[in-house]
Amino acid sequence: MDFFDVNINDYAKDLVMECLNTGWISEGKRVKQFEELLQNRGFTNPVTVNSGTAALHLALTVAGIGRGDEVIIPSQTFVATGLAVLMTGARPVFADVDLNTGNILPSSVKRMITQKTRAVIPVHWGGYPCEMDELSVIAKENNIFVLEDAAHALGARYMGKPIGSLSRFTVFSFQAIKHCTTGDGGVICCQSEDDARKARTLRWFGIDREKAEPSILGERSFDIDTLGYKYHMNDIAASIGIGNLQSFPERLRRHREIGKFYRAELKKLPGINLFDCRNEDEHAFWFFSFLVEKRNDFIRMMTEKKIPVSVVHQGIHKYSIFDSCKKELDSQRIFDGKHIAIPIHSRLHEEDIARIVGYIKKGW
Repeated sequence: MDFFDVNINDYAKDLVMECLNTGWISEGKRVKQFEELLQNRGFTNPVTVNSGTAALHLALTVAGIGRGDEVIIPSQTFVATGLAVLMTGARPVFADVDLNTGNILPSSVKRMITQKTRAVIPVHWGGYPCEMDELSVIAKENNIFVLEDAAHALGARYMGKPIGSLSRFTVFSFQAIKHCTTGDGGVICCQSEDDARKARTLRWFGIDREKAEPSILGERSFDIDTLGYKYHMNDIAASIGIGNLQSFPERLRRHREIGKFYRAELKKLPGINLFDCRNEDEHAFWFFSFLVEKRNDFIRMMTEKKIPVSVVHQGIHKYSIFDSCKKELDSQRIFDGKHIAIPIHSRLHEEDIARIVGYIKKGW
């Protein structure tokens, strides 16, 4: 049994072979097609890139974040969220975690705001939407913008609205073990068409490809007036994405089915605190996590039964690279000591999830 799975369907494999046979493997018509399919699924002005980390950095760059600025982020995330802020020259400021969800705590965000604050990056932990209404109000009141890190949350909905349509920027990851993979990749959703246009230019060296016409010299005619990056997605990755999008609804349905089974079976179980899950929201259930008492004993028991478990990530504010940003986060300390996740993916069989629940119910 695996903790995560990598799912590339036959249609995706066929599209990749077609792409390879054409000889056009860099950014081309497949990238454009993938972006159109994402837009049709509710993604606002999607701009694909070669990783979720690149998407975070590019979104911050498009917004003009730089040296002297502060960006509020949760500690409960992967280190990429913080590194993307450092890459702009800005300073990440860590907010505390909500022990009921694993998401950033809005009241903590409010306390962290200074005159230097330019943005807040909520992370939808495990695929469960953050309190976006409250965060949006805080952002508006303080003239800052929201950049959602939705690396875990493909397919999630907040108050009936798809994640990817709510904030100035929303970033998704298509890394290998995500719900829908492109091998590696990411996408920025932009509410503003101007932001999307700028992101498309910056993802390819600062060259506006739509205006860079071929010339008699065999090279496009263009000017570069701003620093850009080699962040574009290629047609091989886009082909995998196009193929996997076709079966994504079924994989998402299976993740949710398993997640709901776990919630029903593990609720009110001594030693386990399940996270909140509002009826009006739709969880993406990229992974299933909770707080557990005597975590090391729980891990040893599950390991002996050959059931993989993981904390996935612990608070990143403790890393040396963020040394100047360190502070005490009371709830994060509790979360780091109790949080654990169990397997949830489309390759799990009914007997697998029944066995996982059965062992947990017997105690540790």
